[in-house]
Amino acid sequence: MLRYALLALLMAGPAAADILVAARTIRPQAVITAGDLATQPGEMAGIARSPEEVLGQEARVAIYAGRPIQLSDVGPPAVVERNQLVPLVFEKAGLNISTEGRALDRAGVGELVRVMNLSSRTTVTGKVLADGSITVSR
Repeated sequence: MLRYALLALLMAGPAAADILVAARTIRPQAVITAGDLATQPGEMAGIARSPEEVLGQEARVAIYAGRPIQLSDVGPPAVVERNQLVPLVFEKAGLNISTEGRALDRAGVGELVRVMNLSSRTTVTGKVLADGSITVSR
């Protein structure tokens, strides 16, 4: 009996997995909703497999209808826009320095963004916080 079960498993072959594809064209900077998604049988590396991976994320590039949704083509929605004035914060060992900067790119929460310090005109890189401020560390 055990032999037949093993034989059946070996003959069954690999299970097919589903991948996510765009149900319609998704424009860059659009937040992905359930209506934007469809599934298709297939197996590809770097492609979203479950809606939880992409729902609420922002499309970084145009994703055309019927095309697989690559994980690298989506990211958190931007809270900082290019050229937006943002607070820059540096905190270390009790020292807290705050100033104003200009964002040089768009970015979402947790992403790194280049910012020009308006006081010194130097460019620094910092992490975007949920309130839209940028924390800089050295």
